[in-house]
Amino acid sequence: METDRGSGTRIVIVGGVAGGMSSAARARRLDESAEIIVLERGAYVSFANCGLPYHVGGEIDDADSLLVQTPERLAAALNLDVRTGHDVIGLDADRREVVVRTTAGEERIGYDALVLSPGAVAARPAIEGLDSARVRTLRTVEDAIWLRDGVDAGARNAVVLGAGFIGLEAAEALALQGLHTTIVEFADRVLPPLDGEHAWPVEHELTRLGIDVRTGIAAREIIASPDTDTVVLADGTRLSADLIVLATGVRPDTAPFEAAGIETERGAIVVDQHGRTSLEGVWAVGDATVSVDPVTGVRRPVALAGPANRAGRLVADDILRPGRARSIPPPLSTAIVRVGALTVAMTGANRAALDAAGIDHHTVHLHPNQHAGYFPGASQIKLSLHVRAEDGMILGAQAVGVDGVDKRIDVIATAIRARMTAADLIDLDLSYSPPYGQAKDPVNLAGMVATNVLDETLRLWYAHDLDEVLASALILDVRSPEEFATGHLPNAVNIPHTELRGQLDEVRRAADGRPVRVLCASGVRSAIAHRVLAQAGFDSASLSGGTLTLRATLGATADNVLVTETTPVPV
Repeated sequence: METDRGSGTRIVIVGGVAGGMSSAARARRLDESAEIIVLERGAYVSFANCGLPYHVGGEIDDADSLLVQTPERLAAALNLDVRTGHDVIGLDADRREVVVRTTAGEERIGYDALVLSPGAVAARPAIEGLDSARVRTLRTVEDAIWLRDGVDAGARNAVVLGAGFIGLEAAEALALQGLHTTIVEFADRVLPPLDGEHAWPVEHELTRLGIDVRTGIAAREIIASPDTDTVVLADGTRLSADLIVLATGVRPDTAPFEAAGIETERGAIVVDQHGRTSLEGVWAVGDATVSVDPVTGVRRPVALAGPANRAGRLVADDILRPGRARSIPPPLSTAIVRVGALTVAMTGANRAALDAAGIDHHTVHLHPNQHAGYFPGASQIKLSLHVRAEDGMILGAQAVGVDGVDKRIDVIATAIRARMTAADLIDLDLSYSPPYGQAKDPVNLAGMVATNVLDETLRLWYAHDLDEVLASALILDVRSPEEFATGHLPNAVNIPHTELRGQLDEVRRAADGRPVRVLCASGVRSAIAHRVLAQAGFDSASLSGGTLTLRATLGATADNVLVTETTPVPV
């Protein structure tokens, strides 16, 4: 076994906040004699960047509450030499020095080990006028204070460019403060990493909050004037804006290190399993590094605080305990966001990523209650699970709901890390009491449905295949006549699932040799009907997630597709 690095090591860390400060704190705990210098460009070295939108929205009233640590407290508690206002503008790997710009001029600081945690900077799309004084990102304490001051000064209209996590949080915060807020997103839906059927209820909730959502369109120009700015969209729409939040994504902040010869991919620093870069004695962590997706194998940065924190700790282990440090695990990109009354969470790969990687998979959609239905406050979770077709390996999951979403996605994230299969989810021994869950937890149910698909007990059809199904199959709706009347697919036959066994001959005549595609509200009754039909010799399949998922997939066009009438189609 290799020995620990000798005492007196000088460790220089570029960048604080998540990865950098985690590495610094861990290094001190491992070696009391090490000299640890943290160089931070901004005025704050350790702050709760994920809490910034909640200061803008007034839920965190005091901006000082966002400061996790100060240089003074870090010096007292951990004997760290934290230097704010120190911008690293160069790296001389041969001399093991970094070039730092301060208000007093430039200086060089030598190192034995260098940890790069520069993070990312806001991506700047090609929008004329983007340098307007009313445009701000939401990435620093200064940003949050500036936006909050603008709100307090009487701003009335806000435009948020980008509908990712930060964009949605910023929009909600500004709407909570009473501003008329518009989100502009170039993609065809909010939260583009979400599969479409989950994005629609999020957009609906944003609308409920009074937020104007514009998807599938870009901002073309920002026209500044003394009183207010005007954001001009690609279709000519003009939006008045006292505040403009730029949230169109980020890019790695690595220019000085690229210039020094560090290997990068599309600007992100390439690291090995211990965070080591291509230069001797230099490690890197966080948003500016390349991560390998553990599901799809895609190489890309992951701009999340959790993985950066954990990687920083492991890099310190590798510096001071070489040969004994654990490898940095590839992040699953598990993420969560609050949007009004909803919680939205995801882990692993989405459907687009799996399709792009050519991974054959099944997706199951469920709408279980977050706790026992008979206990007050029960509400549905819209849950989807992706599993590998060949062996049921869990590949990803997404969920939207009022309550209980975080718990289920965290369990599934753990299952993906443990390389579990759908069948393993069935056997998880999860806590149960009526106020908290069900005897068959939504995670257990997801495993059951997916396993039924894998062993061909259940065959599914999907809302995104609707046009093909309408053209080639008999649609059998097994809801009650009352439910059927609220909206059904054209030419669908309505037979409640409890009456199906007695009307199989009628179904056979109506199908006339065509496949039968069954649906209900959530997929439970249609799965029962499918078993009846399949065992009677029909080419049958059940709609994944039922009309709840169908409506969410169709989105704003649902009422144009679904027919409302009181007389079921006769068989």
